[in-house]
Amino acid sequence: MTTSETGKGLEAAKAVVADDGAHVFRGWVQQGTHMALPVAGAEGSWFWDYAGNRYLDFSSQLVYANLGHQHPRLVAAVKDQADRLCTIAPHFAEERRATAARKIAELAPEGLNRVLFTTGGAEAVEHAVRLARLHTGRFKLLAAHHSFHGATSTAIQLTGDPRRWRNDTGTAGVVRFFPPYLYRSAFYAENEEQECARALEHLEQVIVLEGAKTIAAIVLEPVGGTSSGVLVPPDGYLAGVRELCDRYGIMLILDEIMVGFGRTGAWFASDHWGVRPDLMTFAKGVNSGYVPLSGVLVSDEIVETFSKTPYPGGSTYSGHALACAVAVEAIDTMRDEGLVEHAARLGREVFEPELTKMAERHPCVGEARGIGAIWALELVKSKDTKEMYVNYDTPDRLTPPGAELMGALMKRGVSAMVYINRLNITPPCNISEEDAREGLARIDDALTVADARVA
Repeated sequence: MTTSETGKGLEAAKAVVADDGAHVFRGWVQQGTHMALPVAGAEGSWFWDYAGNRYLDFSSQLVYANLGHQHPRLVAAVKDQADRLCTIAPHFAEERRATAARKIAELAPEGLNRVLFTTGGAEAVEHAVRLARLHTGRFKLLAAHHSFHGATSTAIQLTGDPRRWRNDTGTAGVVRFFPPYLYRSAFYAENEEQECARALEHLEQVIVLEGAKTIAAIVLEPVGGTSSGVLVPPDGYLAGVRELCDRYGIMLILDEIMVGFGRTGAWFASDHWGVRPDLMTFAKGVNSGYVPLSGVLVSDEIVETFSKTPYPGGSTYSGHALACAVAVEAIDTMRDEGLVEHAARLGREVFEPELTKMAERHPCVGEARGIGAIWALELVKSKDTKEMYVNYDTPDRLTPPGAELMGALMKRGVSAMVYINRLNITPPCNISEEDAREGLARIDDALTVADARVA
């Protein structure tokens, strides 16, 4: 970039930052203190600012750019659909909407043949809950600690992380349980087998003591997302939850919003364990976020409930033509480019071995865990005591230690999400091995900043 181009870029950046600071109201941050980086462009696994500084996108933005930025096939799909038909109301049949629904259903577990399209993940969760409640005639919901399900009224009260606290009115009918989390076991377990068995025993106790016939659904992330701590359940846990739901007549809602469409090295995270839910939510990776799209996969049994009575819900932009066109192309591209297999290989051959060594090397890292292209480093003040690097009840999401680490990462040209006591690593699922290793090397160097606080 020439000196003249840099000067023009900096002037453009100033205008963007001025308008942004004066007129954009953001969620999850203190207004007036958040300094947003002005982004000029992106391609593949990289984005850059107006000064020409390049950053490896190790967060896939908000864990949705599974196919990276500006993928030519997805860009072409938007343009082609815009030329043909930009929008049509949800009560009409439209080619791309119908094709997207079919392709998504074909990837889903058997018996999930219908799709209720929505616009955002939280909205999908709201509808999944409503469907379960109306189908069962029950109101109560079971949801896990260490979870995130969205920011709308019921979804935020299902959520099991600190962002729920100021939104929680206690009126959503939600009862919590502890999921498997061996590193900080609530069950004094010493291995995964104990953690699995004791977590299932605990869940059954909650069901019995709450009254099984009052519970509409268990809402669960099959693999915890970045807000949840990237908690990969031990083998047997999801199957055990499914068995409990069957035994007590409770619907199982699996939230695949963050972990679906290749993120874990399978089309859906639940595929790793062969578990079929009654309702499944999706979003993000379904079309890499190029145009907002989400939805609920609905089991045939629940569809039958509404065969003689209307479902009381819907939205203006349900199954938006542009979004569905990108979803169709994204699914085809994932298949053609072997994205699911690539994410699985990266997890097995790059992220797991390199992050395991990183955890051993850095005093600030207590544990590395993950699967496919979704990983977390749990940050601690002491490996011996497991004291959190940032306290769980800290009122602000990004504390001084967290902000310092974020700054160190950005300074080294890598964008990764730091949340409470975790550094999350979620690059595009099609990132090259070379870029993946480069990003890990930069993270390795940035962690020395956190080490200095605990050494």
